Amino acid sequence: MLKIFHLFKNQLFSPMVVAGIFFLPLFFGNVPLQAQTPKYSNEFLSIGVGARALGMSGAFVSVASDATAGYWNPAGLTRVEANIQIALMHTEYFAGLAQYDYGAIAFNLDEKSALGFTFLRFGIDDIPDTSELIDAQGNFRYDLIRSFSASDNAFMISYARKLNDNLSLGVNTKIIRRTAGSFAGAWGFGLDAGVQYAWQDWNFALMGRDITSTFNAWSYQLDDRMREVFTITGNEIPENSLEITLPRVILGASRSFLFADRLGILASADLNITTDGKRNVMFRGDPFSIDPSVGLEFNYNEIIYLRAGIGNYQEYSTPAEKTTQSMQLNMGIGVVIRNVLALDYALTDVGDNSIALYSNIFSLRFNINRRE
Repeated sequence: MLKIFHLFKNQLFSPMVVAGIFFLPLFFGNVPLQAQTPKYSNEFLSIGVGARALGMSGAFVSVASDATAGYWNPAGLTRVEANIQIALMHTEYFAGLAQYDYGAIAFNLDEKSALGFTFLRFGIDDIPDTSELIDAQGNFRYDLIRSFSASDNAFMISYARKLNDNLSLGVNTKIIRRTAGSFAGAWGFGLDAGVQYAWQDWNFALMGRDITSTFNAWSYQLDDRMREVFTITGNEIPENSLEITLPRVILGASRSFLFADRLGILASADLNITTDGKRNVMFRGDPFSIDPSVGLEFNYNEIIYLRAGIGNYQEYSTPAEKTTQSMQLNMGIGVVIRNVLALDYALTDVGDNSIALYSNIFSLRFNINRRE
């Protein structure tokens, strides 16, 4: 397996090929296009991955040092302590209506560089299509009901390189595919870049997402029957369009503490800075808004872990037309078995004032051929 991997690496990941993969989106970022720039675009890419990170409320860009770094901060791939590492996660939302799946693999190319592949899917399956439920004579035709899926998918290729013992750089190129059955679909492309810097017991990070702006090109395939349904029901017939996701920047810092030889504590904090206009977050502005999050991780002998975090501050109006605030408290546990297998669990989305929405998230990481 390793021989095949090294052959694959040498043939396909030469410097010229890697540069072409990662910097091709820069050409698209400079093309002037008339497009929609909604405030919440490609939001499935903002959910987060890995029960460890989610248990710490996503305060993770300076902490990421495993295969999930391909999502959080690709620079962290240089800190993966295995030649090959696999990460998997599955969770369900809205009482099992929506499925969220994630998988990633990270490789150490050499002592200074690493490569990662990431796949995410957020989807709702078996949605009834009732557009032909009533025929031209007004009869109900239940035999004509079909089902379809609406899904958001992303594939990321990550490359990271260590410049020295303290500084690492990383970059993502991502391909996005969003579908709503056979009626609508979009292809998108984007670029992320991240930095991690280690100083004594501190780690600092800078992560730029969609740094060239990420675009989704939407196309619609509506037959005459579907157009008629849209017209009768008073819905606007959609037209092909281009949707732009504006850049965001995340600043992160973390520090580790060691007590009594076996008890360790990791504290982290992130500042998520969006550029798409005023949001109902802690620090609101136009165009810049700042959403902070903090996380803690306690470990015993680096085997058993307890985690907690707070973030996602929101200000909103109640039915009584009063303004109120909320924050989400997340928590989790983890266990590492022989430095080969890590099992993590997180209980997230516990901060709602009116309705308690709990999401149980499970993930694992598996090391192959761990370095001596």
